[in-house]
Amino acid sequence: MKNSDIAHARLQNQQLSWQHLNKPADVMQWLDAVKTQEYNGAKWALDLRLKNATDESIEKAFADGEILRTHVMRPTWHFVARADIRWLLKLTAARVNMRNAYYYRQLELDDGVFKRTNKALANALRGGKQLTRESLRIAVQRSGVAADDLLRFIHILARAELDGVICSGARVGRQFTYALLAERAPETRTLTPDESLAELTRRYFTSHGPATMRDFVWWSGLTASEATRGLEMVGSLLVKEVIEGTPYWYSPSSPLIKRPTRVVQLLPPFDEYLVAYKDRRAALDPKDSTPEGRGNAVLGSQIVMNGRVVGTWARTLKKQKVIITLAPFAPFSKPETRVVADAAQRYGAFLGLNAVVAG
Repeated sequence: MKNSDIAHARLQNQQLSWQHLNKPADVMQWLDAVKTQEYNGAKWALDLRLKNATDESIEKAFADGEILRTHVMRPTWHFVARADIRWLLKLTAARVNMRNAYYYRQLELDDGVFKRTNKALANALRGGKQLTRESLRIAVQRSGVAADDLLRFIHILARAELDGVICSGARVGRQFTYALLAERAPETRTLTPDESLAELTRRYFTSHGPATMRDFVWWSGLTASEATRGLEMVGSLLVKEVIEGTPYWYSPSSPLIKRPTRVVQLLPPFDEYLVAYKDRRAALDPKDSTPEGRGNAVLGSQIVMNGRVVGTWARTLKKQKVIITLAPFAPFSKPETRVVADAAQRYGAFLGLNAVVAG
């Protein structure tokens, strides 16, 4: 298997070149989690992996709690399926708290403080309430815990998410709200620690493979020993292939489609196609991921053609249209320009706007 084969397989397994999923929650249960550091981009990431979706339909799934936004796996927000949120938190929260420990100490947050703030947050939200960050900050202040410092309060909220007290509510305009996890996801799947580890491992290599152990550790936030144990439990379900001296694992269950249905994707920032891997060489030339090269090719919005990152793009929203500005690494040919324009039109349709390509 070559880098081009790895890229092709990842496009398919991540549902980017072959979509068979219908609902946002289906994507979440396939991928396990999608990074939502950039919320609007994360919604577009889900649309790219669905047969038929719009910004409005994905927003509704979020508002209805079919998909939830919380801190899990790494110290950042992820979309997860409501059915998976509890076992994912139980598996990964301890590791995320360890990563946050330095800030907890610096901000004078300990278990005693968190016990008080978790209680204050639960009392404020009980009864189906969904409140904004500012409303919850006032509730914490009234409990006697200082919450004026934004960084301190963000870590108070993050700890409450990791403790399974709160999760996302529906948005109010552009503002995010929080709700009680016990009310937002009252009946969800429970797994033993080993079952959780096996499930996370199986899903990752099925939906993201071919991938390496280092990729899995990077993506999951687990320790190398935990990741190794997970792979030992599900290894019989996977194919192992050594490529240039490095073992890769993937699921044999999805036969490769020779001709992807879409050859160009306009990916959002932090898309799983890049951020889910420690080694991104299958999709991106290493020189394009350095500050001296094109550092935003990793964290920005990417133009992907036949599995390779060939440029970046940006959007500007107007009243009736979205202007998509392209920054290719090398000039596109006329056929390439046409397929990139088609990809831009799909993004416009997702927003319900006419797409105008510039650059």
